[in-house]
Amino acid sequence: MKVIIGLGNPGKQYEDTRHNVGFLAIDTLSKELQIPLSTMKFRGIIGEGNVQGEKVLLVKPQTYMNLSGETVGQIVSFYKLTAKDIVVIYDDLDLPVGKLRLREKGSAGGHNGIKSIIAHLGTQDFSRIKIGIDRPEPGKSVSDYVLHSFSKSEWPHIQDAIQSAAKASEDWIKGDSFLTVMNRYNPTRG
Repeated sequence: MKVIIGLGNPGKQYEDTRHNVGFLAIDTLSKELQIPLSTMKFRGIIGEGNVQGEKVLLVKPQTYMNLSGETVGQIVSFYKLTAKDIVVIYDDLDLPVGKLRLREKGSAGGHNGIKSIIAHLGTQDFSRIKIGIDRPEPGKSVSDYVLHSFSKSEWPHIQDAIQSAAKASEDWIKGDSFLTVMNRYNPTRG
């Protein structure tokens, strides 16, 4: 089984905010793979499907960002999975708007949703797809910034990043190793 978790906050007021790019990527993946997000369990909205013989779970935790690990921990425990069976998609303040960065493991980097997942899984060794949302201007509050929508000029970059995050997830689901997917989607330095 492969599980893709997109992080965000539940509720209409948060729908298109910077903090919800993970949810937006799961919505895109749901459409692409034709796996409806139709079940409420493990304190999350879940879509269950089958892709080329692989059982797939798409997950949008409904706990609010800071408690995302509760949902992830319940799923990993219930299905007797390892951290290697999951990919988490979320926003990253340290990347320019619309840039992707894939990692096989790492620290929370100050992201409370990832801190919660690390605490519930007891490991940092899970794959992740980070979508850049940039930092607020100096003097502006980070918490206010992440709960606001993107500007009109940023939307095309975010939509491209969401498409790429969904495609990278799909490649992994269909059998590519996460390392192969990382090499394909991470920007080359230079």
